[in-house]
Formats: sequence, structure tokens, C-alpha cells
Amino acid sequence: MPLGGAHRLAPEAVFLDPDPDADTAVIEAAFERLAAFSPGVAGKGDPHDPAFGLFEIQVDGLGPLWGVEPVLVKRVCDALERLLPGEPRAGIAGTRFAATVAAIHAKPDEPLLVPVGDDAAFLASYPAGLLTTDPDVRARLTRFGLRRIGAVAELARSALVARFGEEGALLHARAHGEETDPFRPRRTPERLLLGLPIEPAVEELEALRFVLHRLATALGEQLGARGLAAARASLRLELDLAFARDGTPRELLVEQRFPEPTADAEAVERLLFAHLERTPPPAAVARLDLELTGAEPAAGQQLPLFEPQAARNARLGWQLMRLALTFGEDRLRRAVITDPEAPLPERRWTWQSVAGDGTER
Repeated sequence: MPLGGAHRLAPEAVFLDPDPDADTAVIEAAFERLAAFSPGVAGKGDPHDPAFGLFEIQVDGLGPLWGVEPVLVKRVCDALERLLPGEPRAGIAGTRFAATVAAIHAKPDEPLLVPVGDDAAFLASYPAGLLTTDPDVRARLTRFGLRRIGAVAELARSALVARFGEEGALLHARAHGEETDPFRPRRTPERLLLGLPIEPAVEELEALRFVLHRLATALGEQLGARGLAAARASLRLELDLAFARDGTPRELLVEQRFPEPTADAEAVERLLFAHLERTPPPAAVARLDLELTGAEPAAGQQLPLFEPQAARNARLGWQLMRLALTFGEDRLRRAVITDPEAPLPERRWTWQSVAGDGTER
């Protein structure tokens, strides 16, 4: 929603600047908490996804371990409440759709549990628009007088298919408490960590680059062998304080978000080394630890036939990131449209840091 429209709808509201990285970190921590209760956990970790903030957890067969379902839900909510802002709401049902509806309508401190086999009866009184995300189908359901899920369930499957096509079959199944979207557990994000001691400790950047090259190459090969690409890198430097000034920290941490997920060791090495060139370590380095996080299946890319593949890192995002590291992130900005409906032209866009969310604009 444009910011101007949001202000008009809620003039008393306070609008906060988005922080996708912080939101993602909190959600990933919540997934780790849920994984302690059940191996079957699903949900979206992307703050821009409409389903962001919706967690799914399989509870079948967990009674002997955690207690009956109300006790399990109470423990899960307590674990999340200390981590997430606000109080979580929970619903349990036989299908993902019914469980989602139950969670939406549950009170924060009162989980809504649907008895086994009663999904259709539970859903009957809720608006029929919940059965689909298609606005056209919702409008047609209203025109036909089908305002409740129970009314849709009374119709024959063939009649719904004739009116709505394949979507009609899904409407019929959901209204009757049948599963339409099989549960697919979320893959645990891959974390790759590798460290090397440096004996004796060194201060020269070229010597550090040699060690960094070895670490990046080894982790890049692991990513490539698994068909993955990493979204972020963390470089930890352990300093030798024998001849350092007073107050020098024992460790330094360099964090870098990539413009796009990559398994290219050379690209990782260049960005991290640019950080070290810009801010050299204040003392000799005794150990380097490199961790690549946010790994996901690598996306394929069609390369030009007559263009050298070495040019694949010459995209705008990578070049802007390297320029920002060289000249300072405060020297390089990009214009982003934030509110196209703002009455004043100068308020329709804003300057943002090149290293904001790592996407190309």
C-alpha cells in the first residue's frame, strides 16, 4: 500500500522504516525454536511474502513427548512469545486451511482446537471469501449469494467446477475439510563455517587475502557440490593483542550481504577484502573464520554464447556494492519510489543505501 494511502486510512498511526534483515533474523530464530518441538516446520522467511509471520508445525504423534495438544500449543506459544513482538495466536485442525482459519480467529491466550473430523463443520460459518485468494472468484461467490463456506459445501463438485473451473474443485475440497495443499516441511537453512589459524599472526593485507582466498574457495566448492548459493557472509578476525594498543578488541566481525545469492568464491573474496582494505585490522590477525549463511538452491542462468563467463559478476548490483565499499556507503545512493500517490513530487521517492536489501533497482 502506498504510504500516502496508508496515512489517509490511519492518520494516527506511526510508520516505521522497514528493516528486512532484522525481520528475517527474528523469523529464523523463531524457526529454530519451533524445530525443538517438531521436525516438521514450515513457513515463509521472506518479509515481502504475504504469508510472512505464519508458522506451520506438525503435531501428530508428539503427545508422548510434549503432552496433549493444548499443552503442546501452550509451550510453543510461550517459546515464541519471548522472541516475537506481540502474542502468537494458534489453531489446530486436520487440514492446513482449517488450521490457518482457526489461528486467525483464535484469541492470543486461547488456542482454537478443531476436533478430529470436524473441519467442515468448523468452517461452515466463516465467510466464503476465505476459500480463495482470487478476487474475481470472491466477487462471483458474493454475486451468487454464497456468502458462507457452509453454503459452498452444499453444492455439488460438478456445479462448482462448471462455474469456476479448477478453482471450483479446490473450493469444494476446502469447504468439505479436505486437504488441498500437502504439508511440505521447511528445509533447515544451510550454514557453512570454516576457519584457519595463522601462525605467526600477520598484519599485511595480502597475507590475509591469501588465507581468505583459501576459505572462500573451499566453501564455494561445497556450495557448488550441493547446488546451493549463499546470500550472506560473515568474516571473523581473531587478533593477536601482544603488541596492540590498549582497548583493541580481541575479535572483529565483517558482515556482508550479497546483491544476489552466489557460490562464486572470487566474488565473495573481493567483497570481503574490500572491507579489509577500507578498514584494516588494528592488530595482527591470528585466525580467520568465514561463514556463509542463507544458502538456498542456486538459480540457473542463461549465459550469452559469445560472452566470456568471467563477466557474470559485472552486473549492476555487484558493481554498486563494490563501489560503495571502496568510496563509502554514504557516497553512493539509489532513488527508490516509495509513495507514487504523494501530492508533492519530492515525496514520491527517497534515497536509499546501495547496501540496503541487496536487490537491484
